[in-house]
Amino acid sequence: MSLILESLKGQKLLLVASTGGHLSQLHRLSQRIEPASDSLWVTFEKPQSTSLLSDERHRFIPYISPRDYAGVAKGMRTFRSIMAEERFDAVVSTGAAIALASHLPAQRRGLRTVYIESVSRFDGPSLTGRILQRFPRIERYAQHPGYDSRRWKQEFSVLDTYARDDSWAPSNFPRKVFVTLGTIHPYRFDRLVDRLVAVAPASTEFVWQLGSTPRDDLPGEVHTEMSSAEFVREANESDLVVTHAGVGTIMGLLDLRRPTLVVPRRKSHKEHVDDHQLQITREVASRGLAVSAEVDEIDSDTLTRAAAIRVL
Repeated sequence: MSLILESLKGQKLLLVASTGGHLSQLHRLSQRIEPASDSLWVTFEKPQSTSLLSDERHRFIPYISPRDYAGVAKGMRTFRSIMAEERFDAVVSTGAAIALASHLPAQRRGLRTVYIESVSRFDGPSLTGRILQRFPRIERYAQHPGYDSRRWKQEFSVLDTYARDDSWAPSNFPRKVFVTLGTIHPYRFDRLVDRLVAVAPASTEFVWQLGSTPRDDLPGEVHTEMSSAEFVREANESDLVVTHAGVGTIMGLLDLRRPTLVVPRRKSHKEHVDDHQLQITREVASRGLAVSAEVDEIDSDTLTRAAAIRVL
């Protein structure tokens, strides 16, 4: 175990993360840390967090979107109240904007604060990370080498636990395809939806989890969001999962050993706040864990190649 994770073992922690990939990473790390049972999770109320934290002490607060500084200010008031109500040994976060709302008040109270940058950030910190690195007492950890070593330490990556299963060899074109687009508001991903409908055979059985891209013109079964149990069932019953490059979704699908096509959202098409999804897309592809493609590169051959890869 890394030194930072070992140092948090058994402590009462205030565990803070946005829903999605940030929460998935922190939850996985918490299983290695094994914090005290009275630790408190703070995040947003979504099907993912409701399912994932059902057996944990938790508190849901209003959603804070990227670059929502008014939301951060409101969140800071909430965290000041939480920290006044009970004592914590440390505040730990994997981002995103909610980390500003928790870590800045914690610093003022003299609490130990730990920020772990997302595994999707390869070339340098996110905006949240860049802001927090201005505060020298905040402990900052990257999951990839190459960061400024004066400001960041690097000890682990959650991707190191996966390897390609070379024995996997499906025989047919993916008959059933599960598409999951993520719930980050207000960013839509219509380009991917339209491309899949255009290139997949008419016989393809689709199940859609559209999140922030609601549509009423699609073939197959359509959902806005799903519980974790519903998501797992649909993923396991599908021959291929097509996902935006959200790190939490990717990790969940790798855990399920599902053949996956990873497609990055692009800032130029107003699908995300920046192009950081390109980084995690390239990383999982370079490790041989999944097939990746830009939207306009996807064709029926792409779907066939993606269905031929799964992990151990």
